[in-house]
Parts: sequence; C-alpha cells; structure tokens
Amino acid sequence: MTQNNINFNIKGITTFRSLKPKLIDNITLLNKDNRNNENLSINQSQIKSGNTDDGEVNGQENDQEPSFWIEGYGCSASFSDVEMIAGQLKNNGFKISNNPNKSSINLIVTCSVKDVTEHKMIHRIKRLSENNKPLVIAGCLPSADLKLVEKISPNASLMGPNSIDKTIEIVNSALNGQKTISLQNSELEKIDFPKIRINPIISIIQIASGCLSECSFCQTKLAKGDLQSYRVGRILNQIRQDVITGAKEIWLTSTDNGCYGRDIGTNLAELLKRCVEIEGDFKIRVGMMNPMYLRDMIPDLLNTYLNSNKIFKFIHIPVQSGSEIVLRKMKRGHTAKTFKEIVRQFRENMPDMTIATDIITGFPDETDDDFELTLKMITDLEPDIINSSKFSPRPGTTASKMKRINHELLLKRSERLHNIIKQIAKKRNARWLNWEGNILIDEIENGLLKGKNQYYKSVIIKEFKENLLTNIKEDNDSKSSFTKSNKNIYPTSSNNHKNRLTLGNTIKVKITGYSNHMLEGIQIT
Repeated sequence: MTQNNINFNIKGITTFRSLKPKLIDNITLLNKDNRNNENLSINQSQIKSGNTDDGEVNGQENDQEPSFWIEGYGCSASFSDVEMIAGQLKNNGFKISNNPNKSSINLIVTCSVKDVTEHKMIHRIKRLSENNKPLVIAGCLPSADLKLVEKISPNASLMGPNSIDKTIEIVNSALNGQKTISLQNSELEKIDFPKIRINPIISIIQIASGCLSECSFCQTKLAKGDLQSYRVGRILNQIRQDVITGAKEIWLTSTDNGCYGRDIGTNLAELLKRCVEIEGDFKIRVGMMNPMYLRDMIPDLLNTYLNSNKIFKFIHIPVQSGSEIVLRKMKRGHTAKTFKEIVRQFRENMPDMTIATDIITGFPDETDDDFELTLKMITDLEPDIINSSKFSPRPGTTASKMKRINHELLLKRSERLHNIIKQIAKKRNARWLNWEGNILIDEIENGLLKGKNQYYKSVIIKEFKENLLTNIKEDNDSKSSFTKSNKNIYPTSSNNHKNRLTLGNTIKVKITGYSNHMLEGIQIT
C-alpha cells in the first residue's frame, strides 16, 4: 500500500498540524512546494473558517499530468475518506494541485451534522463551482440531502461516504464532462486503500460504517445507513502497515465505535484486545462510543485500558442531555443513569482518565427543569471535554418536525452552559500542574511543539532542548517518513536553520501552566 506524507500551511507559515479529537472544520494541507508563499491547500479545508483564498489565476497548471484539489470537513471518518480519495488519485497518475483554479478537477468531502456546518458546505460548493472546473461533491451532504446539493451545483458529480471505491471512475467521467451520481452503500470495507496521511504520525482507521441507533436529531444515519463492521483481521493488518510506515497514533473511528462488531459476532472490547497485541511503538485513540452499547463491555474495556500502555486513557461517550425525558425524545437508547455509571466506573479505576462527552442545548420542548438536570449532571461528573452545540433541525429527521424552543432562551442556555464547561475544563486541567511524565509530539504549529500524554491531554511545550532538533537528509523517495530537502517545509530553530523539528518524538515534560483548553509544559530531560 502506497502512503505519502504531506505538510500543512497557515498563512504562508509552513508547519505540521495534527487533527483534534472532535469535529474538525478547518485544516489546510500543503503540496511539497511553497512557491511565492501562496496559500497552498491540497488536502482539506482552509485554516480559517470562511476565509479562503483560492488564488487569482484561472486556467490549468502547465503539466501533462491531471491534477486535483481536495477539501474535507467534519469528523475523523471524513478525513479518513479524504486520505483514501487522495491516495487513489495519486496512485492513478494525478498530482496534487496548488490551487482549485489551476487544478484539472476539484473535490470536496462534506459534512451535514449541523446547520452551521451545512452553511459552510454550501458556501464552499458555490465557490468551487465558480471556476467551471469539474467538481465532485462527496461525503454526507449529498447522501443526506440530494436535492439541496443538486440545486447548489447542478453539474457536479456526487459520491456518497460509502462509494469512495468509485473515485477513479467518477473523477474520469467528470473530466470527460459526464455527471455521475454514486450514493449507494456498497459492500466495501474501507481498509487497505492507498492513502495520503494528513499527519505523518497519525493513522486514521475506519473500523465500521453506519450505526444501529435511531436518534431523532441525527442526519448521519440517513447518509451512512445501517452498521457495517469491518473484519478484525483486516483492521489489524492496516494497523501493522501504518505502524511500519511511521504512524505513532492510531485513531480507531466510525459512526459509532460502541456498536462495532455486533453485526459480525464480535465487539469493540475484543477488537482492542487484539490491537494491543500488535508489536511496535504506538498508541491507540478510541473514537466516539455511544453509552447504550458499552454496558456489557465495561469490565473487558476497563481491563484492556488498565493493562495496556498502548491505549490512550481517553474515552468519548456522548450523553447529549441529563434529562431522561429529553433522552427518550431524542431516541438515544440510553439513560442518564447509564452514562453516570459508565463515568463512575472509569473514574474509580482511572481518576485521571480524560472523559469527553457531547451536549445538545435546546432540544425541542426542553424545559428549564430538563436543562437544570443537564447542568447538574456535568457539574457532578466533571467531564474533561464537553462538546456543546445548539439544537439545529436537520432535514429528514424526526426532530426537525418538532416545535422548537424560543431562540433567545436557547442562546441564554447555551451561554450559561459554555461558562460552566470552561470552569470544569480549567478545574480538571489544574489537577495536572507540576505533573511530570512523557508526551508524544504529534503537532507543530507556528514553531510551537504540541503533544499528548498517556491520558490524551494536550500539552504545549514552552521550552525544549536542542536534542529535539533533528537533521533531515534530502530524500527523494516518497515512501520515506516525511523527509524533504526544501528548507521551507519544516519549522526551524532560530539558532540552527539547518535542523528540522520532527514529529513522533517522545519527551519528558513538567506541566508549568494550564488553561481551560490545554496544558503548558517544559522539557525536563
């Protein structure tokens, strides 16, 4: 399997940038050239929301090879799709373009989880349609709302999240002026596709598509359909291959990791037991798991988390509300009591465990009492990360037909919730002051090193030693691990411009500061 590593660009400053463990709306990737400090996006969206510079010159790049530009939005599964689409194109003779106005064809992998996100998608689709280049719209939005997408861009070809095996066929047809629509869920397993990793040390591996839930507010089920778990052996082989090619973080992702395997006679706990047996220096980040599927797995999950240093002590279990009445209207399939019990068991066994959850504010008919129950729950349990969003009706869902609460009331509740979230996050981060231990450097942004400790806490390194500066030799072999000769590709030390900061180092740090967002530290060995 061919894999290439690529870099990122922020307003002309070239740097590596990693993904965050939540919805990701804006990431820019670079081509391996940095001519004239252009905003060189190749794989995914622009860094700043709504502020994109697509360049000034129309026309195609002066090269016989066809070229492509690709943007991606949404969750880690969407970015995995970006990697695989880009990998297939590169393997079939396409090169990555510097500019959507100069490419042979443009692609966008969309998200439809919220109306705010949908508005961003509409804006980007319109912008990419302006230059009359062939356009392929992929991801959840065309599958969830075909009429909307065709209204915005009638001539674009459309590809669903489970149709990426049709990438080359769809792209070639679009280049020949033929519109293609492929939204059906094929039987493909998104394993062993060639890919271009967004971050050279992070491997995003999809373990399933679709889910078993029937949440009344969620449009993702409409886009991705019922659960299709991928076979354990193929997932393990993918991890082995990615570790060999330099991956240090393995992200296991899907629509809902909690229900993984229930259609093929296994479960997530069994998969993780097999994953941690793989040899190599890497850690696994387990993606979102809905609470209703975890109850019978808790003992096995706890055992694996406790006894393996290959799993980040991080768990993302979205509760959405602390009110049993609201949860029933959401058709979540779990109770607030179930969520509380899961958190209790993990915290009793691992007090420093990083727990993430999601909250929807202002679900239809949510009363003041319902909202207060949510506030009490998060105040009592203190999840480290709380991803909060205001309810937005998604077309085709049951909740979109329900009566919405007053908008001003929604804003007041949201503001109050966010204030409490900040307080909780800062309190949880304060526990880490003066902690000493190892972190894995998985991000370099504007010359600052960032990493994760074993509990997946983000740490900015304020002071580091010169032994982190590694000479990178010129290497024209694209299979090598992020080595390039161009001195503009990597951030450099002001004291040694011949050296390059590299990702994937493990260093020992002491935490010297904190905020509600992250920790600050200095290297101590």
